[in-house]
Amino acid sequence: MSTAIRDDYLEKLIESWKKEASPVHSVSYLDQLREDALDRIESLRLPTIRDEEWRFTDISSLRSMPFPRASAAPLPGLDKQAGTFLDETACRLVFVDGQYMSGLSSLADDGSITVCSLSELIGTRASIAERYFGQLADFQENVFVALNTALMHDGVCIVIPAGVSVKVPVHILYVTSRKDVAVYPRCLLIAEPGANVTVVEEYVTLYEGASLTNAVTEMYIRDSACVNHIRVQRESSQAFHIANGSVLVAQSAHYDSVSLALGARISRFDQKIILAGGNAECEVDGLALIAGRQLADTHTFIDHANPHCRSRQLHKCIVDESAHGVFSGKIMVRPHAQQTDARQLNRNLLLSDKARMDTKPQLEIFADDVKCAHGATVGQLDNESLFYLRSRGLTEVAARNLLTYAFGGEVINRVIVPSLKQRLEEYILARTRIG
Repeated sequence: MSTAIRDDYLEKLIESWKKEASPVHSVSYLDQLREDALDRIESLRLPTIRDEEWRFTDISSLRSMPFPRASAAPLPGLDKQAGTFLDETACRLVFVDGQYMSGLSSLADDGSITVCSLSELIGTRASIAERYFGQLADFQENVFVALNTALMHDGVCIVIPAGVSVKVPVHILYVTSRKDVAVYPRCLLIAEPGANVTVVEEYVTLYEGASLTNAVTEMYIRDSACVNHIRVQRESSQAFHIANGSVLVAQSAHYDSVSLALGARISRFDQKIILAGGNAECEVDGLALIAGRQLADTHTFIDHANPHCRSRQLHKCIVDESAHGVFSGKIMVRPHAQQTDARQLNRNLLLSDKARMDTKPQLEIFADDVKCAHGATVGQLDNESLFYLRSRGLTEVAARNLLTYAFGGEVINRVIVPSLKQRLEEYILARTRIG
C-alpha cells in the first residue's frame, strides 16, 4: 500500500483484518482481488450526508462501532428455530457469521445445480472466478463493496446449467449469531442460457444488539434464462444492514425481484440491473415496513442498455412512529435503446405525524422511440376508504388495520414460495395491527 488510510473507521477495520489474515502468500485471482480492494480503500471514505447519494441516510453512528469481523462459531439448534427454514423442499445454503455451515445446509443431489464455496471456485473453477467474480460489483467508487471484497470470509457460487429448470427454491440463509460483530456475505449466481430458478436470499439475527452486515450479490442471467429473486432482510432492530446487488440480464432473459426490508436500525440496499441484451425484461418490487427510529433506504438503477427491453418497478414504504423511509430510483435509457418500455412507481404510507419519507424517482432518456413513465405518492390512509369500511360494520381500528395490511399485501403477493409468503403475511399483519 502506497498511502495512508485517512478514514479512522476504515483504518480500524483494516487493522482488525490484518490481525486475522494468514501470512501465507497466494497468487490466486481472489487474493489479487482482495489486494486491489484494499489498495482502493485507501482512496475512499465512509459516505456522509454531504454526499448526494447519501444525503438522506446518516450512518455517522457506525463510526463509533468498528465491529471486528466475526469468526465462525458453532450454532446448535438452528434447525429448530421457528420460521427459519422453508417448509418446502429446497436447496438450502446456510451461512453463520459469514462462514458456510455444511451441517445445516441441504444441497440438491440430482445434479440440477452446481454449488461451491469461494475457495472451491478459485481452486477448481478458476476460469469462472476470473470471468464473473467481482466483475459486476465494482469497488472502485463504492467503499462498502470494497470492504466486502477485501474482508469476506467465504461466499457461495451457484451455477444453473443451460436449459435446466430447478424445481425447488434455492434458499440462501445468512445468520448473524451474536452482537458487536461484522459479517461480509458474498454470493455469485450464474443462470446459463435457458435456465430457470427461484432464489430466496434471507438475512436474520438470533439476538438483539448492534451488528453490521455488509453483503454483495452478483447475478448473471444469460440468454432466455429466468431468475425469480426474493430478498428478505429481518435483522435485529439495532443492526446495520448495507447491501449491494448487481444483475446482468442478457438477451430475452427475465429477472423478477421482490425485496423486503423489515428489520435493522439502519438499512441500505443498492440494486443495479443492466438490461444488456435485446428483449430483456425485469420486474422489480420492494416493500419497506419500518417503525420506531428505523431508517430504510433503497436505491435502484435500471440500465436499459439495449433496444426492445421492458422494465416494471413498484416500491412501497409503510412508515410508522418516528421512522424514516428513503427511495431513490433511476431508469437510464441509452441512446441506442429504442422501443424501451419502462414504468416506475413509488407509493408511501405514513402512519404517524412524525414519520418521514424522502423519494426521488428519476428518468434519464437519451432515445426518442420509448414509452417511459414514473411517479411517486406520499400520504396517509384514505378517509373515504375508512368511511366505506366503517359503514360496512368495521371499527375504525379494524378498518385502519385492513387498509394498512392491504397496502403492503400487493408486494407480498409477488412472493411465489407458499410457506415464505404465509410467514410474511402473518408478519405484516402483526406489524400493521393497531391496538
